[in-house]
Amino acid sequence: MLSKTPINRVYLATGATDLRKSIDGLAAIVQMSFQLDPFSSNLFVFCNRKRDKLKILHWDHNGFWLYYRRLEEGVFEWPDEQTATHLAISPRQLNWLLDGISYEQKQAHPKMDAKVII
Repeated sequence: MLSKTPINRVYLATGATDLRKSIDGLAAIVQMSFQLDPFSSNLFVFCNRKRDKLKILHWDHNGFWLYYRRLEEGVFEWPDEQTATHLAISPRQLNWLLDGISYEQKQAHPKMDAKVII
């Protein structure tokens, strides 16, 4: 990402969000629904109902960044809204999610047998 501010945490808005909202609307969700500070150095990620579009809200020094990603094929692995309005994940898990991999996996690569073939 273009920001030079280190990212502490990544928060996913569980369930679907109306992505017609822009910076002010998404910041209001962070503040009122999540009870978090949108001016922190965290990323706040929102997904639409069809799970093919994301918006990421990020405060950087004196202004907000609003990143937008749209998939041409497939969908994002996105958590359903259950008891919590948001879910904290690591920046590495966000990269997995953006690459189309489940953020819930235990490790990046499956374990391989230690067989050596000559």
